[in-house]
Amino acid sequence: MKKNSLKIFCFLLAFNCFSQQKNDNELQRKTNIGKTIQVFTTAENLSNRLSPSAEIVFEAASQPVETEISVVVEPRIKFQKFMGIGGAVTDASAEVFAQLSKEKQQEFLNAYYTSDKGIGYTLLRTSIHSSDFGSGSYTYIKEGDKELKTFSIEPDRKYRIPMIKRAITAAGGKLLTYVAPWSPPAFMKNTNNMLKGGVLLPEYNQVWADYYAKFIKAYEKEGIPIWGTSTQNEPLATQTWESCLYTAEAERDFIKKYLGPTLKKEGLGDKKIIAWDHNRDLMFQRASVIYSDPEASKYVWGLGFHWYETWTGAEQNLINVAKVHEAYPDKNLMFTEGCIEKFDPAKYQFWPNAERYGISMINDFNNGTTAWTDWNILLDQKGGPNHVGNFCFAPIHADTATGELIYTPSYYYIGHFSKFIKPNAQRISSAVSRTTLSSTSFINTDGKIVTVIMNATDASIDYSLYVNNSKAKLQIPAHGIQTLIY
Repeated sequence: MKKNSLKIFCFLLAFNCFSQQKNDNELQRKTNIGKTIQVFTTAENLSNRLSPSAEIVFEAASQPVETEISVVVEPRIKFQKFMGIGGAVTDASAEVFAQLSKEKQQEFLNAYYTSDKGIGYTLLRTSIHSSDFGSGSYTYIKEGDKELKTFSIEPDRKYRIPMIKRAITAAGGKLLTYVAPWSPPAFMKNTNNMLKGGVLLPEYNQVWADYYAKFIKAYEKEGIPIWGTSTQNEPLATQTWESCLYTAEAERDFIKKYLGPTLKKEGLGDKKIIAWDHNRDLMFQRASVIYSDPEASKYVWGLGFHWYETWTGAEQNLINVAKVHEAYPDKNLMFTEGCIEKFDPAKYQFWPNAERYGISMINDFNNGTTAWTDWNILLDQKGGPNHVGNFCFAPIHADTATGELIYTPSYYYIGHFSKFIKPNAQRISSAVSRTTLSSTSFINTDGKIVTVIMNATDASIDYSLYVNNSKAKLQIPAHGIQTLIY
């Protein structure tokens, strides 16, 4: 009899829990009806730039019909956590920043690193000594110093370190910062040249690994916490600027035998190691080689990737991000660099440049990417300085002759994500019913949902947003991007 009573009690308890969960789910499904959506819009042929453009009220939804264009969001299905969005403080950016007036410097910092006046960047990338973007090549040691006795970050104290410190302050005292090398010092390479590729000589594997540790410690002593480092910027590209080549096997072995153990030995085992740091096209092969080796894989936080593969027919390259995530779901993905190349001052306001950002960000996030980092945050009116003439676009340029800042459409497109999606948000399930729109959705820790929708067509589009049993009717302009907050 006691056993039967216990069974009945357990059954009733389980039934009540099930009923409560069902009621909670039903309540969640009804909460949007009557609630307001805040709409922010940027569009090519309108004055809207990250502007509040509408407030729409959810109504009760019925079955979507085939003739309407729909965006459907399912908040209960969650995916990767969001780390943040940001850009790189290069020597070029810091040199240009130093030429601005105090007022323009503050405007610039507010534009990137605050959420009320700007777009709320929370990530920062910078280089271990020089990259192509800067006035010249340099390292932190005297050439030939095998013992690193002359190691000093003094070259960075004039421009780069002061700018990074001000960016951290503008961001509220916290800015997730990671680093990457473009080339070892010349004497460590088989070409005896920092530029034009070459490989790290085997006898300098340990010395080069020690160099990373010294750099991280030196920056942290300056009050700039370093979250992590990549092994090598673009390890399959022989560039005219600072570059160094690693096959997948060479990078794997350098990580497992030198970089990983060295960081751990130096008390830097918490620093994340990012492998690859190159284009989407061959990222799957790099991941398969490194992750298949348990000793290398244990040191690697995830894969970094760029977008400089051929943009024509880029669908496959975008899919490669998803393929890596599908094969290695326990590893992370971070977009570590992208910019519009071949600078042309006549194209400051060229809208397809911004749309490339929008397409990439939406697809990368939908394919499992946890963080997204643009390249130079600031360049001058020539697309530099760059010591090998590799001039490019940045979201913001400064005309050093007039002292004015030039905001490109790319700045606003990035802002549709970075201003509203907060660190520790989670991507949630969503889909569009027509390829005329692209979309991604996140839920912030405060429960607010952020849905970003992009229209790259020549016509405005009427569409419906469906969230559980709620519906809202909206319109997005031609060549426009919208962020919906609800």
